[in-house]
Amino acid sequence: MIRFLTAAPASGSGKTAVTCGLLAAFAKRGLSPCAFKCCPDYIDPMFHRSVLNVESHNLDLFLSDKETIKALYRRACFGHKAAVCEGVMGFYDGVGGNTEKASAWHVADTLSLPVLLVLRPKGASLTLAAQVKGLQEFRKESHISALFLNDCSQMLFASLAPMLEKETGLPVLGYLPHMEEAAFESRHLGLYTAGEIEGLKERIDILAQKLEETTDFERLFSLFSGEDPKAPEKKAAPSKKVPIAIADDEAFCFRYAETLEALRDAGAVLVSFSPLRDSALPKGIKGLYLPGGYPELYAKALNENRPMRRSIKEAVENGLPTVAECGGFLYLGQELEDTLGVSYPMAGVLPGQGVRKEKLVRFGYASLTAKEDSLLFQKGEEIPIHEFHYWDSTENGGAFFAKKPLKSRSWDCGFATSTLYAAFPHLYFLGHPELARRFVKKAESYQETNL
Repeated sequence: MIRFLTAAPASGSGKTAVTCGLLAAFAKRGLSPCAFKCCPDYIDPMFHRSVLNVESHNLDLFLSDKETIKALYRRACFGHKAAVCEGVMGFYDGVGGNTEKASAWHVADTLSLPVLLVLRPKGASLTLAAQVKGLQEFRKESHISALFLNDCSQMLFASLAPMLEKETGLPVLGYLPHMEEAAFESRHLGLYTAGEIEGLKERIDILAQKLEETTDFERLFSLFSGEDPKAPEKKAAPSKKVPIAIADDEAFCFRYAETLEALRDAGAVLVSFSPLRDSALPKGIKGLYLPGGYPELYAKALNENRPMRRSIKEAVENGLPTVAECGGFLYLGQELEDTLGVSYPMAGVLPGQGVRKEKLVRFGYASLTAKEDSLLFQKGEEIPIHEFHYWDSTENGGAFFAKKPLKSRSWDCGFATSTLYAAFPHLYFLGHPELARRFVKKAESYQETNL
């Protein structure tokens, strides 16, 4: 099996373009590749899925432990001939910005993955070698096995590659030139989602075709070949079959594949619906999951779908077990401001209005401690979470105590009852499967008492 992790000295080096291009090239060679993303990012896995038409998984060593990550990696790799894990930020940048915990290096070290280091040689030449040497020596085992040059002309590659190989001892496997026709656009929350970029498949195919011309695949395969993954242990089929509705459209598209798997393992049958287009919740459901996404971009359309807003309001207020994260939390509020500053009524379950801020709000990892027993949590229980949003609410709730790791910053947040979790923090159910079990158990109870 071909297996490696793509990393870079800093964000903006082009890891996603290189990763997607390589995945497409591997697919064309019949290797049936699978993909992974370090950290809690939602958007890059969407790009992987658009290439592969299979799930891409998040590997996060803050939200879950090493053994969970190892098991997930083995399970997801089985049956594939290639696996590419895309790194995050700078190679060693982890929790708090001053530790390597949950960094790309931490994932590579945990899984013993060789690393393909992506460099963007803008305004540097020999200094690139010094940077690579520093990265190699920063930790006893760096796992850096090869280099790749992005946004680099053929002429510059011909000059830099032999120098880098001589100075670092690492092979330079290829390059990508500047390709405007294959660029991925960005917005306030990072890249546009895969579904929003016109002709994305064609753009990635262009990258793959170029890589066939500029990459030494024979050398790459030699460097990154390893044993095929063993068959994972078979899981017992859940005895429960509890239907839980999950919002799934352009406005609500941020959910972890692993969270959905944890729900299924706990006995949930996930029923997709669209708050943008459907007129009511699916019939017969016993629970509701409103994940994050971009509801602020679709505030007008969400508002205009009054039957759906009414359906959700009535269901939640009548005790339908509900989990609403970030964008889902904003949707349950009274109003939501769009990108133009116009506010629209939303579901009206919770107090508060969603308002735009000029910068990220409470961005990053934190721990969440429950003040009382509720749908997902027991009193005093502490769970790692992640936040990433430019919108805030005028009423964030106070059911939980949140605290940044390695910092003194803390705040109260969230609404929680025996049938509700609604807050900005994203939860990672695979790292704490008891959350999924409690959700499904409560939904099963609703099935018994509310028929």
